[in-house]
Amino acid sequence: MIHPEGIRSDVDLSAMNTLALPGCSDYFSRFESASELLDCVEWAFAQQLPIRMLGGGSNVLMPPRVSGLVLQSGMTSIAIRSATKEMISVAVDAGVCWHDWVLKSLSFGHGLENLALIPGTVGAAPIQNIGAYGVEVAELIEQVEGFQLSTRQWRILSRQECRFDYRDSIFRHELADDFIVVRVVFSLRRQFIANISYAPLAHWAAEYLSDKNKPMLTPEALVSAVCAIRQTRLPDPLQLPNAGSFFKNPLVTGVMAAELKACYPDVPLYPARLKQQQKLAAGWLIDQCGWRGRGLGPVRMHQQQALVLTAPEPATLAQVQALQQAVADSVRARFGVELEPEPRIFGD
Repeated sequence: MIHPEGIRSDVDLSAMNTLALPGCSDYFSRFESASELLDCVEWAFAQQLPIRMLGGGSNVLMPPRVSGLVLQSGMTSIAIRSATKEMISVAVDAGVCWHDWVLKSLSFGHGLENLALIPGTVGAAPIQNIGAYGVEVAELIEQVEGFQLSTRQWRILSRQECRFDYRDSIFRHELADDFIVVRVVFSLRRQFIANISYAPLAHWAAEYLSDKNKPMLTPEALVSAVCAIRQTRLPDPLQLPNAGSFFKNPLVTGVMAAELKACYPDVPLYPARLKQQQKLAAGWLIDQCGWRGRGLGPVRMHQQQALVLTAPEPATLAQVQALQQAVADSVRARFGVELEPEPRIFGD
């Protein structure tokens, strides 16, 4: 059924989440402009329906049924806002594919290279504060623009107001299910400064620069290296359904980190934002518990990267949650560490 406003009912969402979990929405619409978004919002308000925003579906667990109106941005414009000799601000619509934007960003400025090939959309990036290989997107965000449902007003949130943290932001707390990201403004450096703090990238850079035919490390070369590293460690969702890194790297106190190091000398430890904390590698913990390449039913942890939960065969939310719980229980029993999943149940 097609509603006059372009809103469809009983829409299959299985192809709109990268784990390919079966799900169906009461109503669905993909808006192409701010005015279309407002029309959808007003219709949902009139019907007294909750509104759910869906990006690329790479960080969600799809339930069998999603109540209310599911919205997806089809807005894809990219425009320069301001520029100086050192920096350039670029406004990017929420519906732009994240990897496409990273590639396009090279023609404007620099800073996003390490975030290449992360699945999803630009609009979803600030919600989780995506990060990889020593870079978090929060470092490059100037502001986030969108529509707040509870006040029915357009809002512009500065980087500070977004309250970014490790895989976290205000959009997962006070503004959860209350803010529709319409546009993200990025502040990019004019000068390219390669971030090769991540060990595999540092190794790659050393080899790259040892080649006399390659005297300079270029942003294009860095992006290619990042993509190559990701492709060796993370499966393509189009070939093997998955939601990327399934668990957050847990933060522990310095005391607990020291105790773990004493018991397990090989445990990887990384600095955290707070000096009294350290970050553990969730993938290492899961691997030590014997879950690499193992699973329950149709879902399993990836053979090349134990942090990635995959669905090589058609699976349901309940089956994913069963493996999630089993892995978390194993890590808790052996290390006394709690694992928190990155993807969240869509619509909750």
